[in-house]
Amino acid sequence: MESESLTPEWGSQPCIMGIDEAGRGPVLGPMVYGCLYCPISYQSSLASLHFADSKTLKEEKREELYENLKLDKSLGWAVDVIGPRELSAKMLAKNKINLNDISHNSAMGLIKQVLDMGVLLTEVYLDTVGDPEKYRIKLCERFSSIKFVVSKKADSLYPVVSGASIVAKVTRDRALRGWLIEETGVDINRKFGSGYPGDPETKAWLEQHKTSVFGFPSLVRFSWGTCTTHLKGEVEVAWESDEAEESGKGNSSKRQAKLSRFGFTTCESRSEELESSGKGRCKFFQARKIQQITQF
Repeated sequence: MESESLTPEWGSQPCIMGIDEAGRGPVLGPMVYGCLYCPISYQSSLASLHFADSKTLKEEKREELYENLKLDKSLGWAVDVIGPRELSAKMLAKNKINLNDISHNSAMGLIKQVLDMGVLLTEVYLDTVGDPEKYRIKLCERFSSIKFVVSKKADSLYPVVSGASIVAKVTRDRALRGWLIEETGVDINRKFGSGYPGDPETKAWLEQHKTSVFGFPSLVRFSWGTCTTHLKGEVEVAWESDEAEESGKGNSSKRQAKLSRFGFTTCESRSEELESSGKGRCKFFQARKIQQITQF
């Protein structure tokens, strides 16, 4: 998370906070949660700053407002940037975390971060994710001393949320413009459009940059259904341990030492047992006769 590192001098006064996100829907790049907070006594002045829902503003205006709010000593801000790899890992894990829960956790993380700085938050306004009342109850259970207002279109209703929307949107736009391409030796262009699944330019970019084995560059959220559509008919990966389990074949005379020999619990599933036994050993190790050792 990124934020102002010092507790503002007005932090001991009752404060309000707005929270909003940018990049929830795109198949490319990070999702960013942003917050803006200030003393309740400054709330009436927010309207004069001309904040609005970031989606209704041109990029130049968003950048201008963002730079202005950073210079305003009566405002504080923070962001949580959740990269595409982290999003995909959580949504595709064995114990999956859905996008709503990821969003809730990010928002609550921002609240906790500001509270830990010593800021006296008494009211927090949020754009809803899922059912507004259920979300509000969830927040109240976590932070019982704070009044929460959760509503649809909060970024259009409350200036403090509009400001948070600008913080999140500008942070995401800058992150995409300066995104460090991890894949080397591959010609990857940055003309990927809006990043939304329905954008023809984004669809063309995905089709151009997919590979039959590795899928897409790390900029892409593999957990999005759009990716599944583009990867139909590509190379299927078959794990050697699965083949051994199905055929019943394998050299049982060359067994790897089980983790249970070193104090770990025994494998519970058949596939895990095969991997431990050596039947599912990677061909790279088999060909080079590389064996696991227990002593140096």
